[in-house]
Amino acid sequence: MLAEDNHVTTPSRAGRPAVMTDVARLAGVSHQTVSRVINGHPRVRPETRDRVVRAMAELSYRPNAMARALASRRSRVLGVVSFDTILFGPASTLLGIERAARAAGYGVSIVTLEKVDRRGVLSAVEALDGQGVDGVIIIAPQMAAAAALHSLPRGMAAVAVEAGQDSGLPSVAVDQVAGARLAVRHLLDLGHRTVWHVSGPSDWLEAGDRIIGWRQTLEEAGAAVPPIISGDWSARSGYAAGTALAGNPDVTAVFVANDQMALGLLRALHERGVRVPADISVVAFDDIPEAEFMLPPLTTVRQDFDEVGRRGMATLLRLLDAAGRDGGPVPVLPSTAPVEPTLVVRQSTAAPPADRS
Repeated sequence: MLAEDNHVTTPSRAGRPAVMTDVARLAGVSHQTVSRVINGHPRVRPETRDRVVRAMAELSYRPNAMARALASRRSRVLGVVSFDTILFGPASTLLGIERAARAAGYGVSIVTLEKVDRRGVLSAVEALDGQGVDGVIIIAPQMAAAAALHSLPRGMAAVAVEAGQDSGLPSVAVDQVAGARLAVRHLLDLGHRTVWHVSGPSDWLEAGDRIIGWRQTLEEAGAAVPPIISGDWSARSGYAAGTALAGNPDVTAVFVANDQMALGLLRALHERGVRVPADISVVAFDDIPEAEFMLPPLTTVRQDFDEVGRRGMATLLRLLDAAGRDGGPVPVLPSTAPVEPTLVVRQSTAAPPADRS
């Protein structure tokens, strides 16, 4: 429901600004019906809608933005569900969506979750629906968030981002498996016998996909698959992984699941006298702005977050257009082709030492 103090109104007959209950009283309906009319809800009879619109006009309870929305049955505002994080990937995904929405002439209303679980995601979607958004984009890279997507209200135009292929919604994602394969293949082509892996958290879909790509590439090459070292995306966990790997003479190449962990790993290796890339080569994932300024400059897999935003926005607009402006059913659309990542080769990778190749 729209907040009453956000409306631009002129005094009502009682000499005060009109509020939603005034419109409801004049139109002979409930204030919930007025809210549904304002938000373009399809389950309102045409004669009731007309009566509410006439009451709003008589009471001057219709700012210009609302008038446009009523005429088009669109608010031109999209909802985005994200979560409280400073991680580069999710934050960049959100920025890419915002840029794409602005380019398409839409505003964005964001609900940020502190705790990502089924209840939190559904509550966020309900809140956005109450604001009258045309549709929602849900950034759901964690398993708990992705699981909630199967329980969204029927008839809602929604697109999932980074939620895997089994979300039940049209989805947009970077091909994480392909990105991991690029990283591992690069190291194998340099002559390394195998590649160790520092993974992300086990409840993240992206971390799981990167493990799949890492393992597939090693197995296809007939290389040994070392045990995984688990991290939590932080530089601190990367430092701990680097400390563990530095004393292992069998390690010549490491694929780290994100750049922040690689930063910590590089620090740990340096402190223990392990040279990168002379002794150990390192490839990471994301290509954060600081990657090229690390010592040495970091070879990493780049994700095109702006393209993710554009495709997510385009998919949602296709849903809205297919549903039509008169509240038709939201169609089922297939997920878009995954966004292809690219490998950015810098100075943290090289052939293995001669005595270990």
